[in-house]
Amino acid sequence: MIVLEDLWKRFPSGPLVAQGIYAVFPAGQATALLGRNGAGKSSLLAMIAGTLRPDAGRVLRQGRVSWPVGFAGAFHPDLTGAQNTRFVARVYGVDSGALLAFVRDVSGLGGAMRQPVRRYSSGMRARLGFAISMGIPFDMYLVDEVTAVGDAAFRRETSELLKARLGQAGAIVVSHAPAQLRGLCTAGAVLEDGRLRMFDDLDEAIAVYQAGGQAMPQAKAPDGLAASGGMR
Repeated sequence: MIVLEDLWKRFPSGPLVAQGIYAVFPAGQATALLGRNGAGKSSLLAMIAGTLRPDAGRVLRQGRVSWPVGFAGAFHPDLTGAQNTRFVARVYGVDSGALLAFVRDVSGLGGAMRQPVRRYSSGMRARLGFAISMGIPFDMYLVDEVTAVGDAAFRRETSELLKARLGQAGAIVVSHAPAQLRGLCTAGAVLEDGRLRMFDDLDEAIAVYQAGGQAMPQAKAPDGLAASGGMR
């Protein structure tokens, strides 16, 4: 389970990207996170993952939470794909040999697993990140447009693997494809102007998102944060 308590965030010289967000993402439930391009969905996922610190408020995590699936920014560029995989396995306390075998099978990177990650294209990094995250048993998966990477066959494989994982865990899924979200999620959340509106019904969330969002009450900003509209 993920609980957001009065979450605020502003980037330097920019608008607030989270304005007093209160929300609960229940364990075992897959929730679609919807919002226009630039609405701040990736920033919110990063705060939930713990890789981006909020300016005020807090994120409470119960159970093991993944990094944003598909994110490869933390890989060491001079280590090979295989070495990065083994390092992640040690960090999360899973069998490195088993994880490496899984990643080789799922990523389809073949001999590139023996090459330094700095030689990888963005798509190859995403494949590696997706495969590693799917190989570790998390209680809550954070998924950020990962199934937009790769060819049609790989996208089908990622969707099928995600469905299998989400049968045993919860998730927060960012995607602009309603059909894909309906296949993965049962609930939704719409992020607009720094505020988050939760919906038990996914179709209702999609309808609000497609209509351009609905006005939500302005929260009172903590000292030093001005409640302005817009998000990064």
